[in-house]
Amino acid sequence: MKKQFTTLRQSFAIAFFILSSYCSVTAQQIITVKTKSNALVLQVTPGKEVNTIYLGEKLANDSEYTKIQAQFRQGTDYSGIYNAAYTASGSKNLLEPAITVTHADGNTSLDLLYVSHETNKISTGVFQTDITLKDPVYPVEVHLFIQSYFDNDVIEQWTTIQHNEKASITLNKYASANLYLKGYNNFYLNQYHGDWAKEMQPEETKLTHGIKVLDSKLGSRANLFQPSVFMVSLDKPASEDEGKVLFAGLEWSGNFRTDLELDPLNNLRVISGINNAAAAYKLAKSEVFTTPKFWYTFSSKGKGTASRNLHDWSRSHKILDGKGDRLTLLNNWEATYFNFDEEKLKVLIADSKKLGVDMFLLDDGWFGNTYPRNNDDAALGDWDVNKKKLPNGIGTLVKTAKDNQVKFGIWIEPEMVNPASDLYKKHPEWVIKQPGRAEHYFRNQLVLDLSNPKVQDFVYGVVDNLFTQNPELAYIKWDCNAVIYNAYSGNLKDNQNNFYTDYVNGLYKVLERIRVKYPKVPMMLCSGGGGRVDYGALKYFTEFWPSDNTDPLERVYMQWEYSYFYPALTIAAHVTDWGKQSIKYRTDVAMMGRLGFDIVVKDLKEKDLAFTQQAIKNYNALSGTIWQGDQYRLQNPWGNDAASVMFVNKNGNEAVMFSYAVNSRYEAGTHLPIKLKGLQAGQNYKVEEINVYPDKKASVETAVYSGDFLMQVGINPNVTVSNNSVVLKITKA
Repeated sequence: MKKQFTTLRQSFAIAFFILSSYCSVTAQQIITVKTKSNALVLQVTPGKEVNTIYLGEKLANDSEYTKIQAQFRQGTDYSGIYNAAYTASGSKNLLEPAITVTHADGNTSLDLLYVSHETNKISTGVFQTDITLKDPVYPVEVHLFIQSYFDNDVIEQWTTIQHNEKASITLNKYASANLYLKGYNNFYLNQYHGDWAKEMQPEETKLTHGIKVLDSKLGSRANLFQPSVFMVSLDKPASEDEGKVLFAGLEWSGNFRTDLELDPLNNLRVISGINNAAAAYKLAKSEVFTTPKFWYTFSSKGKGTASRNLHDWSRSHKILDGKGDRLTLLNNWEATYFNFDEEKLKVLIADSKKLGVDMFLLDDGWFGNTYPRNNDDAALGDWDVNKKKLPNGIGTLVKTAKDNQVKFGIWIEPEMVNPASDLYKKHPEWVIKQPGRAEHYFRNQLVLDLSNPKVQDFVYGVVDNLFTQNPELAYIKWDCNAVIYNAYSGNLKDNQNNFYTDYVNGLYKVLERIRVKYPKVPMMLCSGGGGRVDYGALKYFTEFWPSDNTDPLERVYMQWEYSYFYPALTIAAHVTDWGKQSIKYRTDVAMMGRLGFDIVVKDLKEKDLAFTQQAIKNYNALSGTIWQGDQYRLQNPWGNDAASVMFVNKNGNEAVMFSYAVNSRYEAGTHLPIKLKGLQAGQNYKVEEINVYPDKKASVETAVYSGDFLMQVGINPNVTVSNNSVVLKITKA
């Protein structure tokens, strides 16, 4: 009888377990993060794992998200294929992890199980979800943060990691985000590569099984060979107006790594964060490690929609003074290089007024006395004004600019040092270099150790001293021309693996201090070209320098690609003597971004000067539309004889269309009308050509068209080899 009762009790227990399990499965908790058009859906399993079950266009009925998982073939129990929202290693996962740790006792396993979550409203249309995950064996806690920007269809993800083990643990990998895309037949990666003067070269390939890695190990100037931004098209390559596509990038100004793994179930895992190469981070007890933010936006209507959403998001939430104005300028670099004195600069300042720009920018070469800055192999680190070139200091130039009714800006490269400098001799311990090894120079310079608080104070002081001595200084061009060789910090001693991460955080600490004291002063982010642009840095900068290559034909392509990820007001575009094109073509191309000049004004022919002066006036009148409007890429320079780009203001009553010849062969140009975008079909628009060169006839006659006609039929800008750039102003009639 006792045996029968025991059997009955066991049967009841089994039945209760089955029933409980069934109820748990059917009532699994769903965490939904929604934007205007899209949804990221996570699911908490009965075993407390947090999985990604959906990322894409949101469903009309929220209750149907619970049905998604059942529609997909799962991995076998032994396959090790999991769709975790933040994949740990060393337990049952067999694919690429987002996080890997070595515990204080040497164990390398980690499980992250759900504890709780909460969602809070941060500001209008901005919501933050915080998911707490803990290891059931070791006292390690991870918070997965997901911040949604509802109106912009943009999501940011990042994590915090902390522990209460007896001693430090090692973070061997510590990604910011772990996306999981499933339900698509194919994935196409659009990535970028380049080098100095060859930035933002696009490559699109179909992803195959295995892992594709996008990364940088350069330390500083990290985007020199490959930027952290990329696109993934789903099912088929997306076009400007059609297809499903994910844009993404990391908000980090140092070494990054993105893994794109097509798993055995044909689903795509995207893991992105700080590059863990030579950077296993030692995390002390109770210390909180915060990863950089990883942003992404999903569009089911092609690249154009994704790009415009990203532009709106960045202007409102990321870029310093993203809703503000920008300064047009004249830079002296290509006019003088290092060879200038006070009188020569005063003439150039007067030329700024004559040209009609807002500001004069003094570039490299104004500092150093023991080791004068007469070329690029001396004086970095010695930020004292060169007494031979500028006996009356910077102040007299600022006054000259004010007398000419223009502002004054200045170039610095405060993170760097030349061996030929007083700073190098005085503080060799501030320099990044391996002890006992030969120094390796990049452009004759080395990098200062920003993981060191004393170096942070010094770099901050370079900027603060300039403003303290010259309160009316209006602009900083911040350069960064070297990568990090022989990475070693005398400050970190036995924590060398923390160096690459601490270096970037040290840079951010300096920039944060600058922005507390000087919150709105415009600063250009320069890095020998586009070697450092990302949304982590643009929090502190108003614009960036895309490339030292200012050949306008090359810039058409570069600015086209940059414009997918960054709005026009951030892209510094200068008119220079590079290239063989006319002053009109060079100016028209530069008007597609933040307009500047790097020319010798006195050498301009009379008609060239008259054209440039009028073009600046036209730009000033249209700048609000270019900087804050919606951008439409109308005709791609890749594979066409002409490229065409359009900006439409938010009211829809003004637009500007830029068209450029990109093929110099005979008969090349626009043979067919180009269809405009973003206008109101029932509204009439006046189309007129501006930036017409003196004594030349407009190639497009002024006329009124309906928005319907302009978008369905289009207009031919009549770009030809001889008439190789056309700018059209479009206003409501």
